[in-house]
Amino acid sequence: MRTRNLGLLAAALVCAALMAFAAGLAVRSAATARFAQAAATDARLRQALLASEVARFRLLPLALGDDEDLVALVSGKPGAAGVMNAKLERLSRDFGSPIIYVIRSDGLTLAASNWRDPRSFLGKDYSFRPYFRAAMRTGTGEQFALGTVSRQPGLFFARRAAGGSVVVMKMAFDRVEAQWRESGGLTFVTDRDGVILVTSRPDWRYAATRTLGPQRSRIERETIGVGNLGPPPFTVLADGRIAIPGVRGDFLLAATPPSPAGWRVNLALPLRAIDTTVRAAQIGAALATLALLALALFLRERGRRRSERTAQLEAAVAARTVDLRREIEERAAAEEHAAQLREGLRQANRLATLGQVTASVAHETAQPVAAIRNYAATSRQLLDMGADGEVRANLQAIDRLAERIGTVTAELRGFARKGSRAGGPIPLEEVVEGACLLLKERLSRVDFARPQIGPEVVVFGGRVRLEQVLVNVLQNALEALETCPEPRLALTWAYHEGAVRMLVADNGPGIAPEVAGRLFTPFATSRQTGLGLGLVIAKDIMEDFGGNLHLVPTETGACFAITLKRAPS
Repeated sequence: MRTRNLGLLAAALVCAALMAFAAGLAVRSAATARFAQAAATDARLRQALLASEVARFRLLPLALGDDEDLVALVSGKPGAAGVMNAKLERLSRDFGSPIIYVIRSDGLTLAASNWRDPRSFLGKDYSFRPYFRAAMRTGTGEQFALGTVSRQPGLFFARRAAGGSVVVMKMAFDRVEAQWRESGGLTFVTDRDGVILVTSRPDWRYAATRTLGPQRSRIERETIGVGNLGPPPFTVLADGRIAIPGVRGDFLLAATPPSPAGWRVNLALPLRAIDTTVRAAQIGAALATLALLALALFLRERGRRRSERTAQLEAAVAARTVDLRREIEERAAAEEHAAQLREGLRQANRLATLGQVTASVAHETAQPVAAIRNYAATSRQLLDMGADGEVRANLQAIDRLAERIGTVTAELRGFARKGSRAGGPIPLEEVVEGACLLLKERLSRVDFARPQIGPEVVVFGGRVRLEQVLVNVLQNALEALETCPEPRLALTWAYHEGAVRMLVADNGPGIAPEVAGRLFTPFATSRQTGLGLGLVIAKDIMEDFGGNLHLVPTETGACFAITLKRAPS
């Protein structure tokens, strides 16, 4: 038994070690990828800061190219030198530039912002500077170099100006380097040959990050104006990592693409945070593995004791499942039967309503039938007379009348059909048109106001069932108006709280208060011949389609609101 426990303990420790190793690899890979992405983004932001500063300094020589004081200075106007010196001094202070000066075409300095300084550039010859020669040759020149007087590094911008002169402005990187130091990490800028020019760590300046040949090394030293280039300040490792002598831990190095001048912004961030995260993940994985193994052993022992009770519970659950399935099937059958009864009741209501509107339909078709007979009789006489043109006109009139009869009877057949319980988008004007067509003869006896509804008003429902609702409400209003001396009936619509709301209002005797409170309950009616089911069925249909039907309080007559769910056009 003791040997068995020792074996289990050893296996648990091996599993914990393997899980810790695997977790460390996975966490290190994911964390390094996220860290590298963040470092690359940070490097691009620092490059943007540098580019904005360079662009700001590059504009001033361009702006001074045709300055009137500069033109006066180059043309030798008396007193122009003093005016230009004062202007350059002010611009140097405002822009934060160490020095701004104007060089004559032969290389001699005519004006300088440091004209008060004992080491002033005035009268100095700078024809040897590459940026001066480039500006004289191409119009512009840029050079990173040490100042011949200040011995401070900077980027010199030169641009050819009026009278063949050259305006030069120096940009120092003290402010940019200070911002980089505050942002954390090690930031440095390398040129095309990998020589560090700008850096948040001053002792790295003028160090070559890669080996240069004698010729390139000489060109770099002469361009910058230094005696020697420093050795590489770090060692390049695998996977974009570097090691810095004297600094504990590795760094992740991110570099931006080179600018048109060949400058790259490099950002080195310590990987200590990733190492800490990996160690925490390894410890957590090891502890979790040991805990899971202990839990597995505990559950295994516990499961063995509970197996018999589980079997009994499963048998009881299976028996109860059979009973529940039978109950569910019986309930589903009952609900289906109830749904069939409700639909049958709706169909019966529709057929009963159909019987009441038959007189209206008969009147609507009687006139066209009588007109067809007259046209037919007239056509026989016209045929005997040889009036073919008049016969053709009569036949066209008969065709139009037959089409009208077909429209009425088609609406009548559609209303008699059993409406589908499914709903969909349907134009509201089709529902109103169908209901008004069925009740046309009865509606003609009252002052009926019907709204204009465009085809863009689309509601959710089924045409036959919505027509059934509207016919029920309109027919109730018409029956209430039978004894009214000046019957008026109005149908209006409007958008209401994201839905479409129709109002059916009449000027009849209204609904008694004792009936209004239970109007939408079965068998509630104020008419001797009514069953009190029409409004109940209509409200049930509206709720099936997500709408509503209710009575709106009014001072005279009765008003019903039919709220329909909007559908996309």
